[in-house]
Amino acid sequence: MELHKIERPQITKNKKRLGKGHGSGTGKTAGRGHKGQKARSGSSIPAYFEGGQMPLHRRLPKRGFTNIFKKQFRIVNLDILQKLDEVEFDIEKMEKLNLIRITRANEKAPVKILANGAEEFNKKIVVKANAFSKTAKAMIEKAGGTAEVI
Repeated sequence: MELHKIERPQITKNKKRLGKGHGSGTGKTAGRGHKGQKARSGSSIPAYFEGGQMPLHRRLPKRGFTNIFKKQFRIVNLDILQKLDEVEFDIEKMEKLNLIRITRANEKAPVKILANGAEEFNKKIVVKANAFSKTAKAMIEKAGGTAEVI
C-alpha cells in the first residue's frame, strides 16, 4: 500500500435511520415497541419517576434540620498569609489580594482566620478580622504578631 493512498478510518458512526421499512430492522414502530407512554410522540418521563410507585425521596424518613440562624464566615487560613510578602492584613486588603470573596451572597459575611495548614507558622504579622480560631490566635501571638478582633 502506498502512503499517499492511505485514508483515515471512519470514526463516527452513521445516524440510525428510524422508520425506513421493515428490512432495516428499525421500520414500522421505529424501535419504540408497541403502544404505551414511551411509544407516543411528545412524551418524556423524568428520570426520578417510578411508575406511580411511592418515590424513593418520599419513602425515606426526614432527618435533621437547617439552622436558619447559622453564622456564615468568609475563611482565610494562616498558611496563605504566611506565603505572602505583606505584614499587615485587614479585611479590605484581603479582599484586594483575592483571599476572600466579595461576591453577592457572602460580601457582608464576617471574616474568620483559621490555622489550617500552618504547622510551622513563624511570620510576625498583624491581622485584623471579625473572628479567629483559638489555634490561629495562639499561633499568631506565639510568632510575635497581633490578632485584633474588629
